Amino acid sequence: MAAEESRYLLGHPASDSEPRVQNKKLYLATFAAVLGPLSFGFVLGYSSPVIPELRKINDPKLRLDGNQASWFGSIVTLGAAAGGILGGYLVDKVGRKLSLMLCSIPYVFGYIVIVSAQNVWMLYFGRMVTGLASGITSLVVPVYISEISHPKVRGMLGSCVQLMVVTGILGAYVAGITLKWRWLAVVCSFPSCIMLLFMSFMPETPRFLLNHNKRSEAIASLHFLRGPHADLEWECRQIETSIQEEGLNLSEFKNPSIYRPLLIGMALMFFQQVTGINAVMFYAETIFEDANFKDSRLASIVVGSIQVCFTAVAALIIDKTGRKVLLYISGIIMALSTALFGLYFKMVLPNQNNASNPDLWFTLNSASPGTESSISWLAVVSLGLFVAGFALGWGPVPWLVIAEIFPLKARGISSGACVLTNWVMAFLVTKEFNDFIGFLTSYGTFWLFSAFCCLNVTFTAFYVPETKGQTLEQIEAYFRRS
Repeated sequence: MAAEESRYLLGHPASDSEPRVQNKKLYLATFAAVLGPLSFGFVLGYSSPVIPELRKINDPKLRLDGNQASWFGSIVTLGAAAGGILGGYLVDKVGRKLSLMLCSIPYVFGYIVIVSAQNVWMLYFGRMVTGLASGITSLVVPVYISEISHPKVRGMLGSCVQLMVVTGILGAYVAGITLKWRWLAVVCSFPSCIMLLFMSFMPETPRFLLNHNKRSEAIASLHFLRGPHADLEWECRQIETSIQEEGLNLSEFKNPSIYRPLLIGMALMFFQQVTGINAVMFYAETIFEDANFKDSRLASIVVGSIQVCFTAVAALIIDKTGRKVLLYISGIIMALSTALFGLYFKMVLPNQNNASNPDLWFTLNSASPGTESSISWLAVVSLGLFVAGFALGWGPVPWLVIAEIFPLKARGISSGACVLTNWVMAFLVTKEFNDFIGFLTSYGTFWLFSAFCCLNVTFTAFYVPETKGQTLEQIEAYFRRS
């Protein structure tokens, strides 16, 4: 698809003359759903304060060495990849609402295993189970929110998914200052319990109900989400016209209306991870320690706060600016900041093109004495810029877009493929971060991330559709026409 074609993409935005909607209960349903991403943020953030504690713990059965710490941080992503596959099946079979309620079970069970851990393998297993729940959540919640939202606020509500993830990460950092690792695990299990309670009172999505020939229930769901004054029959008919009766066969993936959005979605997930965001966040405290900050936990909280603030900004402006503008701005900021980070390590580290020990703690702590303190501000500025840039665009927007572009009948399997891509890439980037540093040096690794950020911008220009203000049915019709 040519760049200029993508500017005109999806026809006319939703008209202002459409009946006004009463959104209070829509916001309530969104809040109940985003307690899932809050839980998932706590899972991601848990490793950052806990790894330094478990590396120094007295019990030898629980003490982590450098390699075990790397697995403790990254094994979540393997569980999440499996959760993506399972979520893709569940979301179409049992529905969006029930899938979300069910995933609270592995969240709580995983934390119980961590709290009662007697050895490193129990820690790994608990992390993997909470990862499984995170994978299901990361698929189901964007689909649920996109299907219940009105087009005028879908961007804002969809961006709340990433906002709650980063709020959860920040919550884990803050709680990690005062709580020991077992008590932190107990606290991290609370949001999923509250989500289970709240979601039991929320409706299933109208699109799922209509796809299963439950029209009266779909009308009741729309009544809850839009209020009594909206034209529910009109919206119901709009959804029904796009629903095709037949199921999805594998042969249909030859159809451009199905494989094009799938390829765009998988590429967005790939590019989101190769910016290096998960490597940076999993090892945030370590990076700050190696940048010679006396209180690395406080520095991590500053990073988490930046992420929350800029994700909130993105949520507020995304329905006005559109998706692509934020992806451009975000990609450019990240390319510059990772290049600066590479420059920082190039200036601080001695020549070590053949680093014999790829452990991050060793490699970065071998910095020339005195050098790092004089330019440590460069590390802080680079990391702050990178996190702000990611939070503005490449954090929330890919999750929003994959929830918008897939046709209804392929939404489960296509979303599952995208979530699987995301988490496999997250695992590879997080697990191999140490090895990259050993092979490419730390500055080479960050320059590689910078190159990928430049590729992100190019990909956005040529292939990503602008979906601002369109109904899901208009977006589906666009891909069918093309």
